[in-house]
Amino acid sequence: MTLPTLALFTGDPAGIGPELVEKMLQNPAWQTHARVILIGQKGSIQVPHDVVWHEWSGFNAPAFERGVANAQNGRYMIDALAAGVDLVMAGQADAFCFAPLNKSALRQGGMTQEDELRWFAEHMHYTGVCGELNVLKNLWTARVTSHVPLSEVSSLLNPEKVADAIRMISQALRASGIDQPRVAVCGLNPHNGDNGNYGDEEGRIIAPGVQLAADMGFAADGPFPADTAFVRAIRSPGGYDGVVTMYHDQGQIAMKLMGFEQGVTVHGGLPCPITTPAHGTAYDIAGRGAANPQAMTNAFELAARMAHSRRSSQPQPEETLS
Repeated sequence: MTLPTLALFTGDPAGIGPELVEKMLQNPAWQTHARVILIGQKGSIQVPHDVVWHEWSGFNAPAFERGVANAQNGRYMIDALAAGVDLVMAGQADAFCFAPLNKSALRQGGMTQEDELRWFAEHMHYTGVCGELNVLKNLWTARVTSHVPLSEVSSLLNPEKVADAIRMISQALRASGIDQPRVAVCGLNPHNGDNGNYGDEEGRIIAPGVQLAADMGFAADGPFPADTAFVRAIRSPGGYDGVVTMYHDQGQIAMKLMGFEQGVTVHGGLPCPITTPAHGTAYDIAGRGAANPQAMTNAFELAARMAHSRRSSQPQPEETLS
């Protein structure tokens, strides 16, 4: 079996990203998953000879001040994201994996979208449904709303968005190798609304969304009370492969409590697989050698699995690392 090729970016140069990538590549296990085209500063990290450096606009960038978010490293990161995605879209790589980014620096560098996911969609001229998926070991989560004020969540929900989130996580789970994923859906209100006593979104919006997804061929269970949905996912007989939440922290708190230094974010729904660690740039420990590379490794291995699935589902151009 020919290994897929991953475009791999070292992330925010002011944070722990470069050392995470260096630590991961020092473990020869990565060579069993994929080949690598590395996007970063020339000579910034020590890598095995098997790794091919990509000569992009930031290849010879000057040194960055460690632990500081500014326009300089923000622009560098935006250019690197473009380089990685362009490699995949041009057929030179099968997936893109990147180390943690700093959103403040990205905005100072010129990113106007709410997050890098929306930036990716715009850069690729993609107008379909997309959203962040979070992965911890064998459990995936998707959310119907993401980086928005909590006060706006209810007004942003509708059955179509609930169904889209179920479809998106189901398709991503299938792409990762799970043929018949089991998905649970959270309610919004305390005690699932208690039959309308604490809110009616469960019956008025979420349940119809679950039915709509089933009509589309993506079955899911719920809505379940959000405070027990993750208990069901990991403890019920057979468990669940994925949980759909209604807003950001409804799933993120549970996932990070279960494994802060292991989680992976998947930019779901986009035309190509894109993964990154779910944690941040950790400016406070950057350069100390204390950063744990486990989430980086998990993101790399998941990108490789999704890349293999993508290669298997479409005709491949002649392979090249140029």
